[in-house]
Amino acid sequence: MTDYDPFADARKAASVIILRDVDPGRTDGAAVEVLMMQRAERAGDLRSNAAVFPGGVLDARDRQAHRFCLGWDDATASQRLKLAAGGLDYLVAAARETFEEVGLLFLEPDPAVAGDAPGRHAAFGQPVRESLHARAHADWRGPMQRGERAIAELCAALGLSIDLREWAYFSHWLTPPGAPKRFDTRFFVTRAPEGQAAEADYGEAQSLMWLTPAQALDRATGLTLLPVTRRTLQALAPMPSTQAAMDHARAQGDVPLTMPRRAQSAKGLRVVLPDEHAWAEIGRLDPAGQADAHADIVPGRVVRLSPRVLRVTAPNPGVMTGPGTNTYLVGCPERNRWTVIDPGPDDGAHRQAILDAAPGPIERVLVTHTHVDHSPGAAALARATGAERLGWRARHSTGQDTGFEPDREPADGELIRLGPTASLTVIHTPGHAANHLCFLLPQEKTLFTGDHVMQGSTVVINPPDGDMAAYLRALDALLAQDLDWLAPGHGFLVARPHDVIRHLIAHRLGREAKVAQALQALAPAAIDALLPRVYADVPPALHPMARRSLLAHLLKLREDGRASCEGEPLVAAWVSTGGPDPRH
Repeated sequence: MTDYDPFADARKAASVIILRDVDPGRTDGAAVEVLMMQRAERAGDLRSNAAVFPGGVLDARDRQAHRFCLGWDDATASQRLKLAAGGLDYLVAAARETFEEVGLLFLEPDPAVAGDAPGRHAAFGQPVRESLHARAHADWRGPMQRGERAIAELCAALGLSIDLREWAYFSHWLTPPGAPKRFDTRFFVTRAPEGQAAEADYGEAQSLMWLTPAQALDRATGLTLLPVTRRTLQALAPMPSTQAAMDHARAQGDVPLTMPRRAQSAKGLRVVLPDEHAWAEIGRLDPAGQADAHADIVPGRVVRLSPRVLRVTAPNPGVMTGPGTNTYLVGCPERNRWTVIDPGPDDGAHRQAILDAAPGPIERVLVTHTHVDHSPGAAALARATGAERLGWRARHSTGQDTGFEPDREPADGELIRLGPTASLTVIHTPGHAANHLCFLLPQEKTLFTGDHVMQGSTVVINPPDGDMAAYLRALDALLAQDLDWLAPGHGFLVARPHDVIRHLIAHRLGREAKVAQALQALAPAAIDALLPRVYADVPPALHPMARRSLLAHLLKLREDGRASCEGEPLVAAWVSTGGPDPRH
């Protein structure tokens, strides 16, 4: 359903995060409080009874108030919100809804509206301001809540302007596809207006609370929080002041759209956020939000990723395997013959799950590499199906399935034809393992990566079979491939492959720079002396695995002529090359 428009059924809305600084002497270290309102309970409304920020849907009449706005004009607002026009409507709507729901007025007496010289707001003084605000509450709040009057009429009648000078654009959220009510909401942040007390309208807002972000997030407080509210509070929690929060918002570049998705899980229907591993795959399988995709990986479950690709995960979850090893079945539906990629461990239940999942005969078993969670199941599966086994034998013995015996070793670049509309290209990708292969399905621009590219983590490079220099070269070579998706050996489908690969390269080179810095500071030094310095950001429990990658980095630096490594246990030293100082 590639033509689905996620904005089509979403109502335009705006919300404002209102902050105030707290007493700097607080013992809990909290710096800001945020105004929260508890919404009324309404059947069928996902926001029912939730604690939210003031806001609501845009009114066509909000545009009439543009001429009364201070600090923003429509051209500036539209550019900031990446709209062709109408950006200022969102700020006006947020200011209007704040008055209607919580009684706070971001309105100032306007000499220009009154026919006086502009820029003299302070000349009116607080008594005049308070009098005008009292008239607005008495005569305008109710009619505006009922939709009888517009904010532009209020400004014109009382000689007021909408003061947006301290408002900053904060975030942009779109309700998940498939939800009963959907909103395309822009969030702003500002400080609470001085001298005013918030008052609930007891319609939309049943009660009001000034809370620190930590208090609002604390389960003991008992608030029902929508995902957008929770994420916003988490972003505000470390802010040292209201001004810092506004400065942070203003310093953002383009504000990205955040659109959660709905999916099934072990606990039922739940919302999945874009930084969760399942999000991209859910969007591919269920763009319209029918909530029939899954947010978790369950061993034995068959997931149809496309007409050509199915996935079954082995029951071998763990620290190194994540939710388990993925076995993929790739085929040409017109021909209905299937190829298995990575049969996983030699497990009878998993083998039967593969056989049950196959829509037709299995004619081929491919192995990305011979680590023991990927290839041992090949022999029994081949016996059960008569399939041909393809892959490369182990080049080293440590940690390898040395019993894997392919019927043949495919060549780097070889094209394996699966049928008239499907084929796989073999790509040799050494680094994690010397015999590692990836398989490209060009018809879907999908790369089956084995362990060459993992989801959400970096792979261990364990010499001598692992080679950091070869790994980086293989990653760089993949940037030349036309890719839309990565299908990893563990985890969900991964979108934006080139961004992921570039990030991996940058991460490895960044770690290499830390190794070089540690060598300059400590060398000659044993590898175990370098380890806690180079991997200070990694939990000590993972240092034994990190030690293997550190060795790989040192051997690469030796290959580059930038370090010397000798002895057992290994001792390394920095070799000056006359190049850039690795500390910079």
